[in-house]
Amino acid sequence: MSNAAQNSIVKDMSLAPEGHLKISWVDAHMPVLNSIREQFEKDQPFKGLKVTISLHLEAKTAYLAKVVQAGGAEVTITGSNPLSTQDDVCAALVEDGITVFAKYNPDPQEYKELLIKALETKPDLIIDDGGDLVTILHAERPDLLTTVRGGAEETTTGILRLKALEKEGQLKFPMVAVNDAFCKYLFDNRYGTGQSVFDGINRTTNLVVAGKNVVVVGYGWCGKGVAMRAKGLGANVIVTEIDPIKAVEAFMDGFTVLPMIEAAKVGDLFVTVTGNRDVIRGEHYDVMKNGAILSNAGHFDVEVNKPELNERSTSVRTVRRNIEEFQLKDGRKIYLLAEGRLVNLAAGDGHPAEIMDMTFALQALALRYVNEQYEQIGNQVLNVPYETDQEVARLKLGSLGIQIDSLSDEQRTYLDSWADHE
Repeated sequence: MSNAAQNSIVKDMSLAPEGHLKISWVDAHMPVLNSIREQFEKDQPFKGLKVTISLHLEAKTAYLAKVVQAGGAEVTITGSNPLSTQDDVCAALVEDGITVFAKYNPDPQEYKELLIKALETKPDLIIDDGGDLVTILHAERPDLLTTVRGGAEETTTGILRLKALEKEGQLKFPMVAVNDAFCKYLFDNRYGTGQSVFDGINRTTNLVVAGKNVVVVGYGWCGKGVAMRAKGLGANVIVTEIDPIKAVEAFMDGFTVLPMIEAAKVGDLFVTVTGNRDVIRGEHYDVMKNGAILSNAGHFDVEVNKPELNERSTSVRTVRRNIEEFQLKDGRKIYLLAEGRLVNLAAGDGHPAEIMDMTFALQALALRYVNEQYEQIGNQVLNVPYETDQEVARLKLGSLGIQIDSLSDEQRTYLDSWADHE
């Protein structure tokens, strides 16, 4: 038995064949990562190092883990959301020599214990999603900090937590803000979130989107993607915002902009994408239509305030997989999808493979960068180097068979000059 098999905690190893099929499918649709895997197999940038990964543990993430492993790393992986872990994928990774600490739908205590076990391998590098690994290292298990050179963070939520640590002077190692890279937020946050949110909602509810009032709470890049896809499906889109600039942008994009208390009165389907807590709460439930459907596409399950919804309810029951019905005291019914967790992953398969191909290529290259530069970087949150963004974009274009122009020497000189502009 391999070390990975001996040390791992997964639900059922007999599920591995189905997991291998899933990983093989995304492998065939992630050409950018395939190119990077070839580089890593040749250069071995992580030879002799331990890498711990916390991401939504499904097939695309599994392939990223295998790419990092191909670069010479001893890889350990855990989930970043209790409802997004796929047990068959976990089993397949164990058979591939990767240590896995993850199960679908563990209770909160077990979920945290699995994260800690992944850190107890004493990694040299980490990939985090939402900041759970970093938070545990800094707040609960600082004894495990000694080996960590640095890492990369996937999400807006995680970067907010990292910047708070950095601002307080408490960050103990460098972290690359992968979420802020162009090839991440322009494509993953916008096109990935937009498509996968409605994949999760539609397969869960089996209801039509056309003609409904869809309320998008937050108009960052994820919100833009959700609004765009809702419009494409024929919805009447309403946006709520706290940022006046983003509100103007939503208006100029053709959407109705309302305060949340007004949107709550007319919405049929709500999608939260803010990264903040309680953006849908008691006062909003009080005025919602009978039959309103609530969903969240932000990282944590705090955007829809569940305690206040429970307080107003006389009964709660599961009426369909991933749909809870809350019957309010006045007889109205409100429905919550996927327990208020990420609807695109808890009730779907997450972003399309071709989108995550770019994001996970950035993760792999960011990990290589921080390993090469961690002594010079210092303990800070830093951006993905622009050259890395461009490298991923070039690989993506190449995989699509698309060619673009380049500047001539004369054009480059003209752009670099301040005097000769006649």
